[in-house]
Amino acid sequence: MIGAPGNGAALKDEIRDFLERDERVSEVIDLSEPEITYPAVSFRAAQSVVDGQADRAVLVCGTGVGTAIAANKVPGARAATAHDLITVRGAVENYDAPILCMGQNVIAPIHALALVDMWLDLRHDTASFYGPKIREIDQYEARG
Repeated sequence: MIGAPGNGAALKDEIRDFLERDERVSEVIDLSEPEITYPAVSFRAAQSVVDGQADRAVLVCGTGVGTAIAANKVPGARAATAHDLITVRGAVENYDAPILCMGQNVIAPIHALALVDMWLDLRHDTASFYGPKIREIDQYEARG
């Protein structure tokens, strides 16, 4: 899944084109619409990941912060804003966040594509140091 409101559309389109050409990606569904808001597209993408309709999602807005906040409101979703290698790696490997949020006003497209390229190969290890902390977060969320 990929999506963006108007203020993230240019970077989203570049990332979408990259993903469509990448052999590691079986399908790219663009949830963007001309007048969609960042909360609406974020809710849709996050719900698709939580429901198992997509393994991962990329969301783009102006800073990547709004999309992450909105996506994280969907129960069971984990979204992270990341604009550097360490944060992208940590988001997936440590925190099991399959929703990557980026800001069109924050990162150059060439750098965003390099991060997405790396992101595609990253996996969370439930047996890692962070596994128990992720379970702790899940348990807290389950309490409602």
